[in-house]
Amino acid sequence: MKRKILSVVLAATMSVALFAGCGGSSKSGSASSDSSSKSDDKKATAVDTSKEGEHELSVYAWDKNFNIPALEAAEKAYQKKDPDFKLNIVEQSQSSDVENAITLAGSSNDYSTLPDIVLFQDHYINRYVHDYPDAWVDINDADINWDDFGQEKLSYSTIDNKHYGVPVDNGTVIFAYRTDLLKEAGYTIDDVTGITWDQFDEIGKKVYEKTGKYLLSMDGDGNDLPYMMLQAEGVSQFKDGKPNFVDNDTMVKIINVIVKLAQDNVLYLANDWSDYTDQTIVGDMVAGVMNGNWIIPTIEQVKENSGKWEITSLPTLSGKEGYASNGGSSLYITSNCKKVDLAKDFLAYTFGGGDGAKETYDDALTNGGVITTNVTCGKSDVYQKGVAYFNDQPIYQKIVEMGANVPTVEQSDYHYTAREQVAAAIHNILDGTDVKSALKDAQDQVEFSMGNDSNS
Repeated sequence: MKRKILSVVLAATMSVALFAGCGGSSKSGSASSDSSSKSDDKKATAVDTSKEGEHELSVYAWDKNFNIPALEAAEKAYQKKDPDFKLNIVEQSQSSDVENAITLAGSSNDYSTLPDIVLFQDHYINRYVHDYPDAWVDINDADINWDDFGQEKLSYSTIDNKHYGVPVDNGTVIFAYRTDLLKEAGYTIDDVTGITWDQFDEIGKKVYEKTGKYLLSMDGDGNDLPYMMLQAEGVSQFKDGKPNFVDNDTMVKIINVIVKLAQDNVLYLANDWSDYTDQTIVGDMVAGVMNGNWIIPTIEQVKENSGKWEITSLPTLSGKEGYASNGGSSLYITSNCKKVDLAKDFLAYTFGGGDGAKETYDDALTNGGVITTNVTCGKSDVYQKGVAYFNDQPIYQKIVEMGANVPTVEQSDYHYTAREQVAAAIHNILDGTDVKSALKDAQDQVEFSMGNDSNS
């Protein structure tokens, strides 16, 4: 009975937390906001770190239902070591408020308004460290066992061979399936685990024939499928800092798969994010959902489907089990921090896998829906509990295990520009443009954007 009760509590918490925490400011719903909206954001509250007490730190973070409960959990855990410790959480409306604060400080070469620590998006941090190197303090000497984290997650915050950030949340991709609909078509969860995309296509056609449901859907404008499918192959859309679409054989194969899935009524490309979440997932059009695990609360909105879902890994071109990640953020110490040793110790003790990490992450999962990327913390009793909505699978433990297997691929600050252009290319291909021409145009558009930014 305790297992059931905890499962219900966790599911309810994640329903109000995970989706908002990862997609509150992005039309895509992933854990990053679109940088094009930054000009409309309000100015972040200035922080005077010189007035803080000896046991006091400040941090910028967004989302009172997701990241902030995780930070509150860390404060509570660290107070076991230092009873006088206080963490001042300065809430921002969205992630881009933090980016704007760094940009403003860096542009004026005045970092005195920044807090001790900031929560920052994984996909953007590399560029901000390179553009504003004086804004950050590296944490290479922090007492953290870096080998105990998913290495793909660390690849974002490890810049020029130095660790700058401590991971918070987990963007590991899940493939969730309606097992009752699979059964209706003659399949089980095992039949969709460790398969090729060609096999997936055949299963999907049978599912559509028997149930009228698509086996997969995605926002057609903010299409994350190419990135996730490529990462599962260990391949990037970028090479040596430049977009690599046309001459990328794996990418060409992946795009061909996506087009075929759409043509075979296996994949539904939604008109926008709302259509993707509200119509295809909540509207019960699909028998499968593939995205960052923050999509779970969206799936759970359909209460009558509780117990009918299970999660597994991704198909791949070869048929090996595929692993990818989509979205996330980490914590970084700013150069305005007057108590760097305290900040490093706080991060190491809590999110960094120290003595307070288990308490931090158990609490963060229960109260904020935040899933760790720390392998040891992912083995706690809380993580091993079955989740009723997912047929009592211990999905949180499984997500951490899968996250440890995500391949590290080259990242780019133009991740979202590439996503937009590749999504447009897929639409063009479905309308009759040949694959190479469509990808060439997409690659040219990304290169144009990169060139404009470098000249500005």
